[in-house]
Amino acid sequence: MTSIGIYGSLGRMGVAIRDILAVQGVRLAGGADAGDDPAPLARDADALVDFSTPGALEAHLAAARTTGTPIVIGTTGLLPQHHALIDDAARDIAVLQTGNTSLGITLLAGLVRAAAARLGPDWDIEVLEMHHRQKLDAPSGTALMLGEAAAAGRQVVLGDVRVADRAGLVGARAEGTIGFASLRGGTVVGDHSVVFAGENERIELTHRADDRAIFARGAVRAALWLADQPAGRYTMDAVLGL
Repeated sequence: MTSIGIYGSLGRMGVAIRDILAVQGVRLAGGADAGDDPAPLARDADALVDFSTPGALEAHLAAARTTGTPIVIGTTGLLPQHHALIDDAARDIAVLQTGNTSLGITLLAGLVRAAAARLGPDWDIEVLEMHHRQKLDAPSGTALMLGEAAAAGRQVVLGDVRVADRAGLVGARAEGTIGFASLRGGTVVGDHSVVFAGENERIELTHRADDRAIFARGAVRAALWLADQPAGRYTMDAVLGL
């Protein structure tokens, strides 16, 4: 039986993953949190999931690389230097990095990519997200993932067309840009919408998360899938065969 270890086991997602493992009868290899040595868990697990912090990523990747253990990275707020570490580790181990482990969000990103590829730049794209008041990063990792999907559909680089701040007199919207709006409040688990606004018509693609368990289920499915994959960098698309 494949065993799964959790980095960030005491956080919201870590606890939710533990619950899903118990329900599905998947063996828990253990957990590691801030201040713990990540190496023993990497040795004991067949696959790892990381929902800790960006600052812990380098040590977790190093431990996984030493033992050859596949790792699913769901930690958000990653910077370019973190992605460089992931690219480097993926030469030796299977790494799946995603801003959202929900299977529904994964499918939504595919729909966004397809819509962006088929609609011209005269269709404005806006990515809207809302999360609970405790969320630290904005836009969310999922919003950025959806923005990347839209940019990929248009065959452009998101960093070149991204607009995340419209405070003040910013003027008319530039054609081809991809806008982001972030809302925070209450206990919202995660709402995401991508709006394609054309002349006299709109297309809105939306996903709403009602329970953190959807992310835990997706993370477990991703880890079980990744355990059998060769070294390389993967996304949730591969888990669903998209």
